[in-house]
Order: sequence, then C-alpha cells, then structure tokens
Amino acid sequence: MKDIVSIEFDGIDEDKSYADIANKVFEKCFEVENLLDKNLYINIIFTNPEKIRQTNKDYRNVDKETDVLSFPMFEKEEILNYEAKQWQEVLGDIMISIERVQEQAKEYGHSFERELAYMMVHGFYHLMGEDHIEEDDKVIMRQKEENILSKLGITRD
Repeated sequence: MKDIVSIEFDGIDEDKSYADIANKVFEKCFEVENLLDKNLYINIIFTNPEKIRQTNKDYRNVDKETDVLSFPMFEKEEILNYEAKQWQEVLGDIMISIERVQEQAKEYGHSFERELAYMMVHGFYHLMGEDHIEEDDKVIMRQKEENILSKLGITRD
C-alpha cells in the first residue's frame, strides 16, 4: 500500500510522534470511509499560530488564528464516485496549529494525543465534504469523528 499521508513541518520543529499519530489516524479514516484502494493521500502541515493565521487570511480572508484548516481537492459527490487513478492524487491539505492543540487539550482536560487526533479527523471529514454549519450536519460530522476516535481507542480522558 502506498503512503496515505505526506507530512510537513512549517515553522515548528519536526516531531516523529505527530507523524506516528497522523499515520494511525488517517489509516483508520481511510479504512472506515473505504478509501484505502483509491490511490489518494492527505498532505498534513503542522505549524504555528502565526502561519495558520496568515494562511487563514490569505485563503479565506479571515484574519484570525485557528486550530485547523482544511483545503479539499474534491467535491463531496466526486469523492463518492471516485475511481482510482494510476497515479496518486491528493485528497486535500490539512494545516494544524500545534500550539493551539496543546492549549485546547489543557482547556478541555484531555490528552495532547486526543486533541491532535481529533483535529486530524475533523480536518479529514472537511476534506470529505462534511461541515458543521447547520445543526443537522454538525450532528452527523460529530458522530463520524467520534466513531473514528472510538475505533482507535482514543477517548476523552
């Protein structure tokens, strides 16, 4: 099986533990959503608050720091009907502010691993075309996120 995750560190030191979590989380996401045989991968960028704020401003016209940004390459319907190509294509990019993950883990009273895994799963479902603007959609997205985390044994501690 080809790698399903490409990992970048932008503005922070490399940390192998983040890559280990990413590989584990996205493999489960791909398995649950039946993407393992689709020849797709995710590009994930671990960064700092300044870089994620600038990216948010540049691409979304929102001059505000955030925890995670997702940039899908496909519409939801395209993913549902996606036929694997001979070459590997990117499902999308996910950018995560590690500092915000650390802060939120403390704020919510759970582990760094749980918060980082949640950000990854949250970003993944945005790449899959899910959102949480409407309450009904939010409920569906949260169920999918918790399903993945539960299957990984990553719970709120």
